[in-house]
Amino acid sequence: MEKNSLVNLLSPKEWWVEEHEFEIDNINYYETIFTIGNGYLCTRGSLEGTHTASFPETFINGVFDHNDSSIVHMVNTPDWIPVHIYANNERLCIQNSKVLEHYRVLDMRQGTLYRRTRFEDPEGNITCFETLRYASFSEQHLCEMRINITPENYSGEVVIKSEIDGHQFNLDRIPAYGNIRTFDPEVKWKKWAKSKHLAHITTKSLEKDTLYLEMKTLDRPHRIGYASALNVLNYKPTTKRLMNDYERTQHTIVVDAKKGKTIELEKLATIYTSREISRNEIQNSCHKTLQENLKAGFEKRFNTHKKVWINKWDKCDIQIVGDPKANHAVRFSMYHMLIAANENDPTVNVGAKSMSGEGYKGHIFWDTEIFTLPFFVYTQPETARSLILYRYHTLRGARENAESTGYKGARYPWESADDGHEETPKWSADGQNRIWPGEEEIHITADVVQGVFTYYIATGDTDFMLKFGAEIIFETARFWASRLEHNEEHDRYELSSVIGPDEFHEHVNNNVFTNWMARWNLQKAAETYHWLQSNHRDHLTILTEQLDLKPSEIDHWREIAKKIYVLFDPETKLFEEFENYYKLRDVTISNWDEHGLPIYPEGYGDFNSGGTMLVKQADVVALMYVLSDEFDDETKKVNFEFYEPRTMHSSSLSTSVHSIMAIDTRCVKRAIHYFHHTAFIDLHDRKGSTEDGIHIAASGGTWQSVVAGFGGMRVKNRKLTFKPWLPTNWEELHFKLQWHGDELKVCIRHEEAEFYWETEKTDELAIEVMHNHLVLRPNTTATFKFTPEAREIEIPVDEEKAAEFDKPGE
Repeated sequence: MEKNSLVNLLSPKEWWVEEHEFEIDNINYYETIFTIGNGYLCTRGSLEGTHTASFPETFINGVFDHNDSSIVHMVNTPDWIPVHIYANNERLCIQNSKVLEHYRVLDMRQGTLYRRTRFEDPEGNITCFETLRYASFSEQHLCEMRINITPENYSGEVVIKSEIDGHQFNLDRIPAYGNIRTFDPEVKWKKWAKSKHLAHITTKSLEKDTLYLEMKTLDRPHRIGYASALNVLNYKPTTKRLMNDYERTQHTIVVDAKKGKTIELEKLATIYTSREISRNEIQNSCHKTLQENLKAGFEKRFNTHKKVWINKWDKCDIQIVGDPKANHAVRFSMYHMLIAANENDPTVNVGAKSMSGEGYKGHIFWDTEIFTLPFFVYTQPETARSLILYRYHTLRGARENAESTGYKGARYPWESADDGHEETPKWSADGQNRIWPGEEEIHITADVVQGVFTYYIATGDTDFMLKFGAEIIFETARFWASRLEHNEEHDRYELSSVIGPDEFHEHVNNNVFTNWMARWNLQKAAETYHWLQSNHRDHLTILTEQLDLKPSEIDHWREIAKKIYVLFDPETKLFEEFENYYKLRDVTISNWDEHGLPIYPEGYGDFNSGGTMLVKQADVVALMYVLSDEFDDETKKVNFEFYEPRTMHSSSLSTSVHSIMAIDTRCVKRAIHYFHHTAFIDLHDRKGSTEDGIHIAASGGTWQSVVAGFGGMRVKNRKLTFKPWLPTNWEELHFKLQWHGDELKVCIRHEEAEFYWETEKTDELAIEVMHNHLVLRPNTTATFKFTPEAREIEIPVDEEKAAEFDKPGE
């Protein structure tokens, strides 16, 4: 590469995700995986020049709207990316120009996207086009693109047009097209019914040579402002002009380019909304931030951005010595979690598809608390606090959900947007199938409380628990106390017409996951009351007055919890997933796809497997991971061996749990197999739906598969415990954990574990390793040697296929 090539700004290659050629069938996949962001916003990795298959999107966290759509959407806001290049009157476009070279790199270490494309026009003129873009982590309202344009073998006029494009829409529904499931990439987005969420306010700029666009959402009261500047750094333009259009504004620069001399440009965009400042301040803030950053210069802007990334990676990076492909996939998962969460805004969360695509309309599920939150709790606790505070800020909506369905307390929605109300659609996108989780998948209410305790136990953040956590815990307990039904004949409490994590089975009674989590929620509420009573009476007095909470209500919670019905056979140690599950057809899974995952038996699919014992995703098995210290090893093993052969893993959430539990139950081959599927689910597009957005729960599940699975980390009785096991080709596993404000560095090898407790305190840290107690002295390395437990070699399909599926790093 040339000396002034932007590629020289990138990190070492082990941090790269690469695209080596333009293939129109894969363009939307790359748009997703090349998403850049900073928690405040994310921009998909669309090319700078438009083409027919592209679906450019920028999402601002928390900006939702309803208007004419079937459900509330996270809004596809104005696009700051467009840059169009004309060389000798020829538009250089990936589709209409001859492409000699096309190459892109996502640099995960510093959150940048690099592009290099070389075009040849009909006259034989060759132009090299390079860009480097990022959303600043040091100034969250700033996005930047560096641009290099090199006329390699000619001199002539080069025109650069930079836009802010507010003419955007969201996808709403897709009509049923019979048996057609795929469409030509150039038209597939046109098949959808569109929804409009933005209206034009102004394109009048307050600054010379600066673009400005302001839009408003049509249903919610949001204003969104964008300011942008395009500067040539090493040429004097022959022409500069600004042009405004309805919902668009454009900056055009004309340069008389010289053969072999690169045109160097910078495009900056600043973005503010009325969510964080007054609508009257938006335009001034956009211009002020833009001018300040223009004066600062690229080196300062870029270096301060990189510094934030370095600090984040320093806390969370994982090193798998011996398996670089697996290490790369784990970093990819962590990268997408880091750009999706905003530590500075406690009113937003992480959607099931992050902010990388249209999937699930930006809605928040239990994915946060169960799958992604642990990563932040143990590596970025400040961010974890903000994510949990989102649940506090949407508590009012959760209360209204409960009241609207005739119950007390707070019922968190299965799909949540900006205000905590239930946003789950009632029909599938094609309108063909009824969707019930919004009414019945109520376990999320207890999952939220599980997230509260995960954060509190790991951080010891008493202030959070007093001001926010306790109220969530008490209000959710009230919901369960009113939702549980008393069976007078058997003097027990039951839950009818629910859906557990296994969404194949709707309207079921006494789902084990739901009932157990409800019981746990009630128990934790009673424990929290007792803790406040013993240690924080003043805060308890305030809460009891605020919530009209009486000791008799706490006693009632304890009594209900003792009598909640759970389908468990103490002789076999097997849980029946829900009432009459054993009476369903026990359909055998006998075929697996190219990734080693089950193929539906003939005649069955997502919407008609309810009459069988097929399980959509980990349900009973998930319970034994989520509340791991409540079950002994034998119970885990019995239930894993029963449910694993019946699980279809048709949810992206499933395989990470099975990977971890396979290690717990000594099923080594399955653990490695499921880890590979989870880790590469988006990087290799294993579900064929990455174009809709990153499966962020799988990203969190990948981290948990490494740390809680192979690293064996659990929290039991509020103590860190470790029971590690490494695959044969993994020589060492390194990771870090934040614990009560300090850092624990962990190195796992096949026959020893090494711990370094880095702290400014004088207190020792008691942990448990392979059932042995170990006391760590501050700032001192402790090594524990062990003999790995024997592991059974169990294979999900036949041995030949398993060997093929489980190649390391595949």
